[in-house]
Amino acid sequence: MKQHDVDQKKELKVAARTLSEALISLDSPREVREFLEDLCTPAELEAMVDRWRVAQLLDQGLSYREIREQTKVSVTTIGRVARFIERGTGGYRTVLERLDMNNKE
Repeated sequence: MKQHDVDQKKELKVAARTLSEALISLDSPREVREFLEDLCTPAELEAMVDRWRVAQLLDQGLSYREIREQTKVSVTTIGRVARFIERGTGGYRTVLERLDMNNKE
């Protein structure tokens, strides 16, 4: 990651907040997809999709080996996603639980 001075870090914190606000302002999956396609390179978007798919498969109880076979994602990435599900800020868990609740309704 890039090194930033104190002023840049403050600006980045504001930018991160406004990015979160931009995402929450979107009204549909289509709008989110379009925004992400404009914001991210194809490789960045593919990496995010891979990590999200891994999170869903881990949540379903699949083993690392099964996930690797299905997704072709590295075991390192699978382990990183698993670690963030268990000890991250709770973002993965929040969305996984909300989507699970929505699918039960």
